[in-house]
Amino acid sequence: MSSLSAFSAQFLHLSVHIALGLLTISFVIIVYRTVKGPSLPDRVVALDMLVAVGIGFIAAMGVSTGFYLYIDIAITLGLVGFLATAAFARFVLNRGIAGDETIMAEVEESIKRREAGQ
Repeated sequence: MSSLSAFSAQFLHLSVHIALGLLTISFVIIVYRTVKGPSLPDRVVALDMLVAVGIGFIAAMGVSTGFYLYIDIAITLGLVGFLATAAFARFVLNRGIAGDETIMAEVEESIKRREAGQ
């Protein structure tokens, strides 16, 4: 093994560990936003980000183990995550149109905050 390939292997190993650390930190922050989220759309965006972080975890593990079938799984999860986001958006839209008091109160509060400049 040449010195260049040894350096490449060590660099890849370090990069994967840094990526996993950053993904873990972002996962914790996103879970906090999902639980704390002041409105339903905030929670929907946080759930979409959880899918993205999950894709990152799967891809990093695929690179780390050298089992590149994980990359195909990550791509599939991305497609399913997109469909879930579209379904959530449709759900939120339909609840708002139906005149649900909870959603309408959140919308009115959001409009008041926007008008106040927050």
